[in-house]
Amino acid sequence: MKPKSMTSFIAKSVTVLAACAALNASADTPAAKGPAAKNPVPTTPAEPGALFDSIGATFDAGYDSRYYFRGLWFADNIIWSALNISVPITEKLSWGIGGAYINTAGTPYPNPAGGPGTKSASGFQYSEVDAITSLNYNAGWAKFGMQYQYYFYPDNYGGSMNGAPNAGFDPEFALKGAGELGWTVAVPIKAFNIYAGYYYDFRINGQYISLGADYTFAINDWLSIVPSVATGYGIDYYTGNGSAGTGLVGNRGQSLQDTHKTGFTHQLYTIAVPIKLTKAVTLTTYVALNHSDKLRAALNTTQNEFYWGTKLSFAF
Repeated sequence: MKPKSMTSFIAKSVTVLAACAALNASADTPAAKGPAAKNPVPTTPAEPGALFDSIGATFDAGYDSRYYFRGLWFADNIIWSALNISVPITEKLSWGIGGAYINTAGTPYPNPAGGPGTKSASGFQYSEVDAITSLNYNAGWAKFGMQYQYYFYPDNYGGSMNGAPNAGFDPEFALKGAGELGWTVAVPIKAFNIYAGYYYDFRINGQYISLGADYTFAINDWLSIVPSVATGYGIDYYTGNGSAGTGLVGNRGQSLQDTHKTGFTHQLYTIAVPIKLTKAVTLTTYVALNHSDKLRAALNTTQNEFYWGTKLSFAF
């Protein structure tokens, strides 16, 4: 629920951002974005007698021209970084822990004084700090995960304008944080990956279901092309139906009190190009199209929007 015109923002992957739950990142953010790490590369095994045989870690840093999370826009020109660590517990079970920081480097805001379609530089600020822990089980034919993620919003969930919170008409805009419990599954079928997730937000008692798939075209040992598609279904999940919304009109001319509380949020189409620069460093660039569906049409300024991003990943 993060609005481009004071009515379109969301809680978040990055974000944002599943720290070692590969499918969480894949299902909702382009190019395993962000902020998230997919399969950390184990380091050299520790000497005998160490508590763990190996620890896999990844550090990612990236830029995105738009920040959509679960179908909702909430900032432009974001810069983010994420650190994720995977600790083996048994041969098939691992513990993940990680975090990310997200910040807008400049979001032009709709300028009512300039007429329709015009934007101006603004004092709008949005930032986010995410923390996540997870348990992941690799059954061979599928990977299962259970995770807890906490989203902290220094500038409030709806951001701020010149230091003043964008609380707006909906109490959700004034949130400073939210905790979420999720269950995920990913099934690899040769070059295909199919993944799904269920998430429960304790702060708003909302539910979100994600479904996605991707296919890897390996051009050579260091270059691939990865198209993907994802969608989501929300149940009382950041809909903009605040009790004070009566009489207000959304970005697409719909009365906000008449917007839906349950339904599909969006469809996301992405083409990512990962380039393996070294054994430990990968550069990934993507282009994406976000289509706002039933639950987002009144909140997002643009129903169909192209955007792009890039990230640099270090595995150690």
